[in-house]
Amino acid sequence: MQSLAPSSTINIKSILRTPSPSPSPSLFRNHRLTFTVNSAARRFDSAPNTGSITNPAVPPSAPPPPAAPVTPATGGVGKSRADWQSSCAILASKVVSQQQNTEKTGGADNITVVNGHKTLDLVPVEKIPKALTITDLSPAPMHGSTLRVAYQGVPGAYSEAAAGKAYPDCEAIPCDQFEVAFQAVELWIADRAVLPVENSLGGSIHRNYDLLLRHRLHIVGEVQLPVHHCLLALPGVRKEFINRVISHPQALAQCELTLTKLGLTVTREAVDDTAGAAEFVSANKLRDTAAIASARAAELYNLNILADGIQDDSSNITRFVMLAREPIIPRTDRPFKTSIVFAHDKGTSVLFKVLSAFAFRNISLTKIESRPHRNRPIRLVDDANVGTAKHFEYMFYVDFEASMADVRAQNALAEVQEFTSFLRVLGSYPMDMTPWSPSRGD
Repeated sequence: MQSLAPSSTINIKSILRTPSPSPSPSLFRNHRLTFTVNSAARRFDSAPNTGSITNPAVPPSAPPPPAAPVTPATGGVGKSRADWQSSCAILASKVVSQQQNTEKTGGADNITVVNGHKTLDLVPVEKIPKALTITDLSPAPMHGSTLRVAYQGVPGAYSEAAAGKAYPDCEAIPCDQFEVAFQAVELWIADRAVLPVENSLGGSIHRNYDLLLRHRLHIVGEVQLPVHHCLLALPGVRKEFINRVISHPQALAQCELTLTKLGLTVTREAVDDTAGAAEFVSANKLRDTAAIASARAAELYNLNILADGIQDDSSNITRFVMLAREPIIPRTDRPFKTSIVFAHDKGTSVLFKVLSAFAFRNISLTKIESRPHRNRPIRLVDDANVGTAKHFEYMFYVDFEASMADVRAQNALAEVQEFTSFLRVLGSYPMDMTPWSPSRGD
């Protein structure tokens, strides 16, 4: 209460010795908070029954001096220290509130000095922010924030649709390469990146697995997107005129059988992404070329749909991961998945021990992917009798259904670390639990 000390013009001792005269309007205007606090201070040490003020300078037999009047603006003040302190806080809040209201209205009674200070700088009690909780630090991935999300491709790509599903109403940032999407997040150009890692028909997208190891981003979520391919061409072009089909390599692989059934004995060329293929056909007015892309790409680039749903299997799903600069806090109140990558030096027997660390704890593995070790691709095994054997060295990517907040997962990784020369957790994140349905045209 040091900031609320009485000013030099009005002090507690003078009030205790003599009755306080009624304040003039100008004095009340300039020292509104000071006078009410002094009145409260006089009642602070009152006796519980008589209401008299204890003053060592006055003999006990002497009649108590008359009490100073309480201003109508504040009402009565309690008789305990807690009540007095609460009253001071309330009074300070009223001064700030009245000052703000006066500043808005531009009135002449603007409070500029309180106890000799220009401003009080106190926050009203009801406006103090709430303390952060664990839920504030680890929001669900589909929280609808307007983040900047990088994806590979151009507008109309499936990655753009995945970014919209993961972060509704986000600002999607197209990137021409997967590498650019990673760097966009690292350089703070984007807040997140949404990139594909595997498809139910085409398998793993190895380029992104290599980039996950090269960059220091963290997986913070996953999203699964049904893929619905269409054969697109310029308006007025029929299938008989087509002699070339272009699209992403994964899309070409996912539609290989259907293209043959359609009787299209055409050249198939791979490009960077599906929507980019549609844009290329439209921009260059290619009447002998068709593109495999989404129905949204047909709308964006003014192309006709020659064939709808040409994927070889209607259960065509691509799994995307969401990447961020910082990991999220793992939890156990919902299904989580954890992705790791490790390497070892002693052959397949160590791989069996690593997998057993999860099996003995009833932790389900959802994926295991091997990639050649870039820094040490060949391992030599010397034997004087049979010569020198050469083996590939691999990095192993594993996804398992458990959160890093789970003690089982912590113990499993502690055991895995004993058998491996390298171990890194790529992320522990919520699983995509959205209902699945076969892809169809919307």
